[in-house]
Amino acid sequence: MTQEEVQENKVAEGADLLPEGWLKVDALDLEAQGVARRPDGKVVFIEGALPFEIVSAKVNRRKNNWEQATVTEIHHESSQRVRPHCPHFGLHEGACGGCKMQHLDVGAQVASKQRVLEDNLWHLGKVKPDMVLRPIEGPAWGYRWRARFSVRHVIKKGTVLVGFHERKSRYVADMRECHVIPPHVNALLMPLRELIGSMDAVQTCPQIELACGDEVTALVLRHLEPLSDGDVAKLRAFAADHAGVQWWMQSKGPDTVKLLDEATGPQLSYALPEFGVVMPFKPTDFTQVNPHINRVLVARALRLLAPQRSERVIDWFCGLGNFTLPLATLAAQVTGIEGSESLVARSRENYSYNQALPRVGPPLAPVTFQARNLFEMTAQQLVADGYADRWLVDPPREGAFAMAKALSDLHQQRELRNGWLPPKRIVYVSCNPATLARDAGLLVHQGGYRCSAAGVVNMFPHTAHVESMAVFDLE
Repeated sequence: MTQEEVQENKVAEGADLLPEGWLKVDALDLEAQGVARRPDGKVVFIEGALPFEIVSAKVNRRKNNWEQATVTEIHHESSQRVRPHCPHFGLHEGACGGCKMQHLDVGAQVASKQRVLEDNLWHLGKVKPDMVLRPIEGPAWGYRWRARFSVRHVIKKGTVLVGFHERKSRYVADMRECHVIPPHVNALLMPLRELIGSMDAVQTCPQIELACGDEVTALVLRHLEPLSDGDVAKLRAFAADHAGVQWWMQSKGPDTVKLLDEATGPQLSYALPEFGVVMPFKPTDFTQVNPHINRVLVARALRLLAPQRSERVIDWFCGLGNFTLPLATLAAQVTGIEGSESLVARSRENYSYNQALPRVGPPLAPVTFQARNLFEMTAQQLVADGYADRWLVDPPREGAFAMAKALSDLHQQRELRNGWLPPKRIVYVSCNPATLARDAGLLVHQGGYRCSAAGVVNMFPHTAHVESMAVFDLE
């Protein structure tokens, strides 16, 4: 038996004795790096390595307790390693930084995200859900209906680049194709390079933002200087040649975004057909990147929340009404609360728009919208909001700590309630498992709730982003 065969047998048997420098990968971290340990216990984070692999790696950064490295050779390959679909993915110079996990089977990606959620809930919140929900999954390719492409005129290369940044770099990747964006947008990448390269403003258009609706593909051109008449004509010709494309102009911040031609086809919107709701939006508004998963996410969240026709529901961090308006088809009364007056005004507009649409079934229930700083919530404010049977909470990455703390204070200091009662069920939708775990710890250990269910939502395949959902029931 050769030395290589002996070593392979040791690996297969799980032997701890490995040649010097070889590392056994045990897990993936939040950045999709393999996690290994040296014989002295020092942790090594390895880009490009997967769990259960034996690798050699080049160390790029050393600290007292950990090292960061890049895989150089794989001695024993994971059965979950797959060939990346995109030629721009990898660890090579110039590789695109838009994806981090294309080398891992999609099912294994979801499993690793589920483990991240469970580990965070336990280690940060000391919470173990009664039930782990089946992951929400959808298309692995062509799912990304929102993106922000950098634009650079590279004189040395004699070309314009339109795409994501290179891995760990400020440079723009030479992206000629991208398979996480819709196929019709992928087909626009090279024509967009040619378009920008032909414009007078080739040096002063640093960004194109993509936002797809059900019928419209919006392209937001960030321009640092006013465009010439010739450039505007070229944009219009491009839209005419590519069906469904609308150009929006952005001269400064997001508030300056405006449609190039007001009367160019249908408005930008997405539908939630299960609830008969249509959501108009602007291309710089926050909407979910993945509309396929969003539809399933909304349906599951409301099924878990289980509002009754006689009940009142509060939708905290309501945004444009992604959950609020579907809730209005199920509950007796809904309150949507958000931190911005302008966003609340947009939510009201969307509610009015849907009220005017022909509906099958009962009309939308009454909805009120309020603007408030939800990061400075107090127990007194919760009491003033009145009783709601159920809450839907969908905060940004910072989580909903102030709300969880106020709710816990009311549980601990019942004299503050003045007859107010806590909601009997909360469904918490999260884009950050660490802040979800922190808030879950408060609700479970100080707020009188139990975590009855939790699970992941694979909103961003091939990335390390973990979207999740948890259900809390009053004890």
